[in-house]
Amino acid sequence: MLAVMRTVTLRQLRVFAAAARHMNFSRAAEELHLSQPAVSTQIKELAAGVGLPLFERIGRRTYLTPAGEEMLQCARAITQRLKDAESALAQMKGVTGGRLNVAVISAGDYFFPRVLAQFGASHPGVTFNLTVHNREQLLRHLADNLTDLAVMVRPPAELDVVALPFAPHPYVIVAAPDHPLAKMRQIPRAALNRERFVQREQGSDTWNSMREVFGRQFSRLHIAMQIHSTETIKQAVVAGMGIAFLSAHTIGLDLRAGNLVVLDVQGFPATLHWYLVHNRTKRLPPVAAAFKEFLLCEGAALIERLVQFHAAGKAGHGTRTRRPRGNYSRKSQ
Repeated sequence: MLAVMRTVTLRQLRVFAAAARHMNFSRAAEELHLSQPAVSTQIKELAAGVGLPLFERIGRRTYLTPAGEEMLQCARAITQRLKDAESALAQMKGVTGGRLNVAVISAGDYFFPRVLAQFGASHPGVTFNLTVHNREQLLRHLADNLTDLAVMVRPPAELDVVALPFAPHPYVIVAAPDHPLAKMRQIPRAALNRERFVQREQGSDTWNSMREVFGRQFSRLHIAMQIHSTETIKQAVVAGMGIAFLSAHTIGLDLRAGNLVVLDVQGFPATLHWYLVHNRTKRLPPVAAAFKEFLLCEGAALIERLVQFHAAGKAGHGTRTRRPRGNYSRKSQ
């Protein structure tokens, strides 16, 4: 066994662990930003070194062999040990160095790089690893301990996490400037039942936020199209294919360019919250702990300044803020 392990590389283990997590070489390649042939080659080389097959196909499904199960546990143990070493070294460096690992849902990529830049300005020795995901991918990263901190709208009830609200997150209804509702004021929410919606996919944070905001009315809305990309949704709205329920933090440039307008619908903007989430048992490196404190203290004002959307300006139009769910006091950190 010792001779076998001498031929194993960290790259092979990383690729194998991703393939085992997805049970799909194509998805593993996408996650790792590799080609599928490159993933296949790494796994073939690992299996050749081990001398046993790591995957087997039964019917249409792929499974790990007993050797594959053993190698997966080995890969996870080695990965965790490397992370522990990285954390220990970061503690020795303090917040003047180290790498900050953050994962955000896709709505966050419109402003979060600038948040990191603001933090980095006062911590010039810090490097960043920012990944952007849909909700399903982000939860998988949390569960697999692939990130230190996650930023999302709804903390997962199924995971043991610390979840802290740090900034308001307003949602609005947007339309093309020439849409019949664009010049109307105090639009009744019931009027939206007659409109075609172009929306993020079912299960996404935006979809779930829409369900929460509309409540019982949600089942009466006509969702004509589901799209995985917020940018594509905005283009569809501009083309006149319908209206959309979107995060106000994703539309700043479109509003300033005149491509989209925010409809004056009663009860909107509807404000939920951004949450900072990490596994409860996670030992945060000093740089992650410092960034956590930075977001909790300065995140709300910084994000409002960056996205330049002021929900208070529509307070007279029925704006309502959804209170954070659960007891997420700062004392629970």
